[in-house]
Amino acid sequence: MRKGSLVFCTFLIAIAAYAIFAATGWSFKTKLFPLAVSIPLITLLVIQLLLMIGGKEQTGESATMDIDFSIEVPSEVARRRVFGIFGWIVGFIALVYLLGFPLTVPLFIFLYLKFQSNIGWLSTIAITVVTWGCFYLLFQSLVHIQFEAGVIQTWLGM
Repeated sequence: MRKGSLVFCTFLIAIAAYAIFAATGWSFKTKLFPLAVSIPLITLLVIQLLLMIGGKEQTGESATMDIDFSIEVPSEVARRRVFGIFGWIVGFIALVYLLGFPLTVPLFIFLYLKFQSNIGWLSTIAITVVTWGCFYLLFQSLVHIQFEAGVIQTWLGM
């Protein structure tokens, strides 16, 4: 067992436990996200910690992965993929800033599916509508979270 892994796992358990402790006195809407993340996180971390403490040391063949990652990708292709991913992330953040979160989610899903994933029009529209419907139902109808307006909406007075 590696000491660093044990210390890091224990540290994350302490962080998750603090998040749960701190959120217990908050209102439902405020504590929903920290509890939704921290409770599964602490459960998985405790399981991981128990496996690290009680499990036997992995050596030789038992430590190898079942998946073969030995396929070589040219550095230019890998670099292009990384920049593409970062471009999509930066684009999402920029759209949230400009349009606000509720408008960005369906627009980003649509753009990503259509131009990055090369999915057909019907599937793209269907997935976008379902995603927007779930987003709207969960965050705006059930939890009543009011998102900040985007910069463009603010400029237009919407």
